[in-house]
Formats: sequence, structure tokens, C-alpha cells
Amino acid sequence: MDMSQPIGVTPLDTQTGGPVGRPIDRVDGPLKVTGRATYAYESREMKNPGYGFVVAATVAKGRIRDIDTASAERMPGVVHVLTHRNVPPQGEKKEQVGPLLTGTEIRHAGQPVALVVAESFEEARAAAAAIRVTYDQDKGAYVLADALAEAKKPEKARTPPDSSLGDFEAGFAAAAVTIDARYTTPVQSHAMMEPHATIAAWEGDRVTLITANQMPNRGQDALASVFKLPKDNVRLISRFVGGGFGGKLQPQADAILAALASKNLNGRPVKVALTRQQVFTSTTRRSDTVQRVRLGADRDGKLTAIGHESWSDTTPGDSFFETSANVTRSLYAAPNRLTAHRLASLNLLPASSMRAPGEAVGMLALEGAMDELAEALNLDPIELRIRNEPAEDPEKKVPFSTRQLVPCLREGARLFGWDKRNPKPGSVRDGQWMVGHGVASAARLNPLQPAKARVRLDPDGTLTARMAMTDIGTGTYTILSQIAAEMLGLEVAQVRMVLGDTADPMSSGSGGSFGAASSGSALYMACEALRGQLLAKTDLNPQNAVFTGGRITSGNGSAALRDVIGSGLEAEGEIKPGENEKKFSQYSYGAHFAEVGVDADTGEIRLRRMLGVFTGGRILNPKTARSQAIGGMVFGVGTALMEAVEVDPRFGTFVNHDLAEYHVPVHADLPEIDAVFLPELDDKTNPLKSKGLGELGICGAGAAVANAVYNATGIRIRDYPLTLDKILEGFTAKETGQRRA
Repeated sequence: MDMSQPIGVTPLDTQTGGPVGRPIDRVDGPLKVTGRATYAYESREMKNPGYGFVVAATVAKGRIRDIDTASAERMPGVVHVLTHRNVPPQGEKKEQVGPLLTGTEIRHAGQPVALVVAESFEEARAAAAAIRVTYDQDKGAYVLADALAEAKKPEKARTPPDSSLGDFEAGFAAAAVTIDARYTTPVQSHAMMEPHATIAAWEGDRVTLITANQMPNRGQDALASVFKLPKDNVRLISRFVGGGFGGKLQPQADAILAALASKNLNGRPVKVALTRQQVFTSTTRRSDTVQRVRLGADRDGKLTAIGHESWSDTTPGDSFFETSANVTRSLYAAPNRLTAHRLASLNLLPASSMRAPGEAVGMLALEGAMDELAEALNLDPIELRIRNEPAEDPEKKVPFSTRQLVPCLREGARLFGWDKRNPKPGSVRDGQWMVGHGVASAARLNPLQPAKARVRLDPDGTLTARMAMTDIGTGTYTILSQIAAEMLGLEVAQVRMVLGDTADPMSSGSGGSFGAASSGSALYMACEALRGQLLAKTDLNPQNAVFTGGRITSGNGSAALRDVIGSGLEAEGEIKPGENEKKFSQYSYGAHFAEVGVDADTGEIRLRRMLGVFTGGRILNPKTARSQAIGGMVFGVGTALMEAVEVDPRFGTFVNHDLAEYHVPVHADLPEIDAVFLPELDDKTNPLKSKGLGELGICGAGAAVANAVYNATGIRIRDYPLTLDKILEGFTAKETGQRRA
């Protein structure tokens, strides 16, 4: 089915006491804690693999003058060295996945230039270190702030890069109160736990890759283009993925080079894992951004003009840009509006989607600017947001499918104790600590992707469901098991989910906060078809049928599933986006509240407590949903206070390219954090009436922390992250100003 009409009453609405909506533990938990969940590099399905090690460029721009592999080829255990001289022919780039080793041009530091294959990992690594590459090095461009004038309007985009409504410049000029602020965010790395890894092997003109990939069907399509094969000749298997955060949306060098080397080795499996440093330098990243936010309002706090312009960058020849201003198009009401995106080409590795692309960094700027406007108006920041609540999508001019931003703000304020906040910055102390409170809205686009599922109910009462969906640690196995069990009246233990194989029905994959809704809806439709088959084998009225406890009940009639299954039944289901995505503006919403302490001498910032209140349609599993929301909030804390890849402006290299130097929050950084969900069903989104949650938690979270730091200190930092040196600079500036006064 496609989503072109609202969904009516469903079994998930009428059946009670089933698994959906219950805080069930992860069904794959025992496998993971006992080490029986095999990740890509651990797989033993392909026998006698060779071990590959990637050699990466040490310059950011130039050409390979010479690559000397002779010593490496003579070293113990080495079976193959792959370079641009002997790489198999490759096809065209697709979905940011392109051929590798096809020439001598270097576009960024960390670009793969060779792969060594040996009988052991240690032998491959040693031989890789023996390869000598000389370059003709050119001067590159590495700093976004220096490239703003040359940045261009992106040509390829799923959504228009620019938008306008009314007359922004006139509206802004005429506004009684204005904010014109420049915010910057740094390069960031996905920093997932599992490094990229692949085992690849050929059989004739078919290639199979056991790989760490978030979206196997998308990867299958892209690799088919690179390998010049029909799509069905490429098979990806990703049973378990140890985190992705966008970094595994596309196949990376491990997958492409493993497959190419295997082809040269007559199909022998080749096993490649990137080192932690290569994950940082040879895959993808989040672009840094420069953002200009302009807000104009009347004296009552009604916005009259909203402008949000964003600059980001990617590697030469790539078209991906950070859609930082997209969320601004729908969040607050104002008659005069302007958003724009510009893209610069820098000799850094490709930028790509990372942890709520667009909203995550865009709301750092927008929600910070809203805090600035509230102060300029002498208005409570929550009240400012409420006064600018739109009745419909301000730019699309369509109704919201559901929108509970205001209830999230109000309930969050009640739970957090917002009424006790002192609005005067720098006025609350707890001994050595300056204490402040901040708030920010949360919003994340709620897309739906095409997906299919196949289910089979066997005579023993076991339901097996198959689809090329993935679980990247988010709880997909659990959520889908709950849906299937609920629909057929089974226990969760009676459901067997088979995921992560492109040989099974295509699915959305994990990313963009659409995984559970898309794959879950396809599974729902398959189970609905199976329910129809089962009912057709009874004389029960299907209109009132309830599936529970292994039985079908309708009115006074009842039948045991085991009596109508026969030798087994199969069904398929499919979901597609429809007109609803055009007729309604679909977002998940929330509100973040943060309390921080800032050391009055050192400038150290400590999060003291944090609360998020969210709506996401039907909550399929409160335990996994809360875990997802809190995880997103933790990302927000990291974005606000510590996450940044430091780019050496001389050479275009990353100074901190591992988890020792790229700082992310750890347990000691994170005190009391809680996430609360308000009741909601959204019948415009999908048959489950659910919305995406995976990335909502990060959207606005960092801004709430930054706004709390300002409330604590009176120091407004617009250059993320808020490191203590910037706080100390603020202390110095305030002291200097006071002395002058």
C-alpha cells in the first residue's frame, strides 16, 4: 500500500495486552552479551580469506608520481598488492560510492592508494608499511571560512537548497527587535564503535559481501554500478552492525577494495577492516558549517522575519551539503522568510549524513538565536517559542500531521522546574560553580521509505519474517518481533526475524529515523495479509477478529491457529510513500531542558541534569525508545561541549583522528538524563501511526546546553564546541569591560 490516505482503526488500536507498546528487552541482547552475534569481521562463512590492509594517501591534493610495491610484494605471506596499475575495470559513481584506485589524482588526505592482501592481518599491515609512495603535491583548500566567497548553490538536492516567502530583507529591516548572529560548527566524525569491515568473495560474475552497512539495498545498487554488474549479481549481508550514525550509509573503501582484490585473486575471499584512524580519515565526516541567522520580531515577540543561511563543504567532485536551514522552514511562524545553502569544495574527505543531518547542526544556530532574541525582548524563551507557534507549515502551507511542540515545552517546563530559573545571566552560584538553565525546541523530519517483507507461519506456531533491514544497535530486531507477534497473537519468542540480507525482500535500511516506521509498516502489511489467509480458512467474522494467545476470536467464535495453519502459510507486504507526504507536514517534536555548572575560575563546564520531552507517534517499545532519545541527547552534549575534528590548515590532515583525541561524552560526563514521551498517534504517517525517534534526541539538545551556559555565565559562545578556553576568553573580556567601565 502507499500512504495517500489517513489510516483507520487497526489491530494495534483495538487489541490490548500484546507486545507492542511494552518495554520488552532486546531479543538480540543475549546473543550480543555472550559473543554469539557475529559482526562482519567475525564471520566464518567464507573460508580461507586473505587479509587486506589499506594504504592511504598522506597528502591532501596532488598526484601519485610513483608507487613502489616491490619490497612489499616480497614480504612473508603477501599474496597480492592492488594499486591503480592492476585494479579491475570499474563503472560509475552512484550515491557517493565511486570507483577507487582508478588513477593517480589525490583529492584528500586518507584517500586509498593501495591494498595489500596477505595470509594474516599482521603480515598485510607490515607489508603496507613497506610501500613507498611519492607525490607531486599541490596547494589545496582546507578552511571553510576562507572559501565562503567561492561557495556555490548546490546543483543536486532532494530538497531545494533555497526558499523564500514574503520580503525577508524588508521585513527584517522594519522589525522592532533584530538578531543577526553568525554561528559555526566544526568537522565531526561519526565515531561508531565498530570500524568498517567487509569480507568479499566472487563466484563467477557474482559477488557477495559480508559487510558493516546500514542500508544494504542502497549499497547493493551503488556497488553494482561500481562493479559494472546487474544489481542482482551483488549480494550484501549485514546481520549485525555495531553502530553507524550515518558513517555506514554507503559502502566504503573496505567493501570496494575487498571485492576488487577478491576478483583479482580468482574469487578467493578477502577480508578488510579499517583501522580506527582510517575510519576518521578514509570514510566520511560531517561537514563544518558557517551559519548566519537573522530574526526580526515586534515588541510582543511575534516573529516578522526569519533568515537562515548556511555554508558547508565537501571534497571536489561531490555534491553533498549539510541542509542546516531546512528545519527553519517549518519550525516557527513569520510572514517574511529566507533560507539558503551554499557548498564549497575543499580538499577534505567527503562529507555525508551524520546523526540527524541538517537539523542537528542547524538547530544549534537557530535555537541559540531564539535564545538571544528572547533576551533582547526580555521575554521567557519558552514563551517566545509559544507565541510563534504556526497554525500550518509556514512555507508549504499544508497542515501538520500532528504537532505537539507546545505541549512538550510546557510539560518539560513543569517537570524540569523551569519556573525556578533565574533569567538574569550569571546570577546563580553553587559554591565555586556558576549555575544556569537552558531550553531549546527539538524537531526532526519524519520520512517514509519503500520497504517489503515476507512472512511464513509454520505448523509449530513459529513465524519467520525476512527483509533486508538492518539493526545498527537501535533495537530493530526487537521492534519488528513485537509487531509480528502482536499482529498474529503470538509470543515474541515465537517470532524469528531474519534481517540484513539483500537476497530477502528489499527494505529501507537504518538511517534518517525512518527504519522502524518503514520496515515495520512493510511487516505489518505482510502480517495483515497473513491474517487474511488465516481468517479465510475459518467461518469467523473478520471485522471483529482478534488474534491473541495463539487463537483467533471473533464474537462468540474462536479458532486455534494450529488448527488452521495447515502445512504453513506465506504472505508478503509492502509500504510506499504516498500523497500524505505532500498533503501534510510531518515532523517529530520535542523540547530539551539543561542545567549546567561552570567553574568560576577554570571555565570547566559540567552538565548537572538534562530532560527531553518528546512526541513520536505510537511508541512501539518505551524502553528502546527512551534509550534512543537519551543516546541522541548524549550526542547533543558532545556536540555542544567537545566534539570537533581539528583540521590542520597547512596540510588538510586531521590532527585528532582516533578516540583518544576525538572527545565524546563518557559516563563521568553524564549525570541525570531523562527522556519522557507524550501520548500521540499519527494516522497520516504509516500503518503503525508511529514517527521516527532515532535522531530526534540530538536535534536542539546542544543548543539547550549552550543556552544554559549563557544563563550561567553571561558569555554567549557561537563557535561550537564550547570549550573552556572560550569561556576563559569570555571571562577576560568581561573583566576588561568592567575595568574600562
